[in-house]
Amino acid sequence: MQEHNPTPSKIPELLCPAGNLKKLKIALEYGADAVYGGVSHFSLRNRSGKEFDFESFKEGVEITHERGKKIYVTINGFPFNSQLKLLESHIEKMASLNPDAFIVSTPGVIRLSSQIAPQIPIHLSTQANVLNILDAQVFYELGVKRIIAARELSLKDAVEIKKALPDLELEIFVHGSMCFAFSGRCLISALQNGRVPNRGSCANDCRFDYEYYVRNPDNGVMMRLVEEEGIGTHIFNAKDLNLIEHLPLILESGAIDSLKIEGRTKSSYYAGITAFAYKTALQDYARGEFKGEKYMQELETLKNRGFSDGYLVHRPFEKNNTQNHLTAISEGSYQVNAEVGEEGKTALCRHTIRPGEPKEIVSAHWDSIRVGKNEIGEIFEEKGKKYLRLFKILLENGKELESIHSGNENAFVLPFALPPFSFLRQRI
Repeated sequence: MQEHNPTPSKIPELLCPAGNLKKLKIALEYGADAVYGGVSHFSLRNRSGKEFDFESFKEGVEITHERGKKIYVTINGFPFNSQLKLLESHIEKMASLNPDAFIVSTPGVIRLSSQIAPQIPIHLSTQANVLNILDAQVFYELGVKRIIAARELSLKDAVEIKKALPDLELEIFVHGSMCFAFSGRCLISALQNGRVPNRGSCANDCRFDYEYYVRNPDNGVMMRLVEEEGIGTHIFNAKDLNLIEHLPLILESGAIDSLKIEGRTKSSYYAGITAFAYKTALQDYARGEFKGEKYMQELETLKNRGFSDGYLVHRPFEKNNTQNHLTAISEGSYQVNAEVGEEGKTALCRHTIRPGEPKEIVSAHWDSIRVGKNEIGEIFEEKGKKYLRLFKILLENGKELESIHSGNENAFVLPFALPPFSFLRQRI
């Protein structure tokens, strides 16, 4: 793999999803420079918005700032008239937490936020679909500090926007779920399920199985076109975005200020591994030691629908590999067996664990893990990786089990303390 020498004056910010307080802590632990999340249905991820309440989000802001990192509040839904008073009070409440920015989608909410909380910078959501200098100029004049570009933006156009507006920050998505519609402006879910994607409640209808039928207008006969018996086809299902191997090209453009990872509704393991892989890649690049295959191997351990490099480097009409027509099921090369708690002494089971079975340890602080053995189990190193093997499964409450399975929310004791939020995994 060719080495790259860094040319930008600074490495861009790594911005990671914070779907709840635990995922926020994990993202920060594994290398995020900034996190984003929100409370209530004004965020475009209702499910993650419900994971936070005001008090836990306030705690998240405090934790983030204590670590010298940044946190951005998502207020990027599209409000109806009936919600405007509620939106005003929500903006006031969020501003009281002193976040580092609001992420919003519409000119009206930009102006409202600027009136209520002029001290909070405004970041424009990708939902605004900015693709060119003209639109970027308009939002910049409205007071927007940063534009989160449409996923369909090319790197060449990002460079042109940066040249025209050097003080305007540009943020792009580098990893996560892709939408079949243009920058998420989709109505399929609203039509089929009454769940409005642009107000945060997308049902992911693009991932469903669909069947084709043809109808003869003369006699009304309907015939099913069979792709694969009992399966149907996935005509809208996009692969997941993964730009890790294009990072040198992105960084050497000098146009990008922030690299964003999608995934507030994804797992804790996803929050940790994506932050760790991209942070490691950025650090290696800064040292002239970038190795794309190394980071790709780690990202392939995540559940995914297949990977695509999206549209930043190639135009949509030049692509033929962005859709997964075979399955909507996410697959990865590893199974997560356990999540280690914040205190590092116990873990929660996420997949079956039996005594005597070694599990690989994944941690943001791998070098601090020491090998050893006691009556509960052992930690050992093999072929450059560290593993944990339990001799017995002892729960925190003192009960001993022959095996432990997912769904058991009783923490089990580790033989030795591990770094906070480490994971135990095994190859599938």
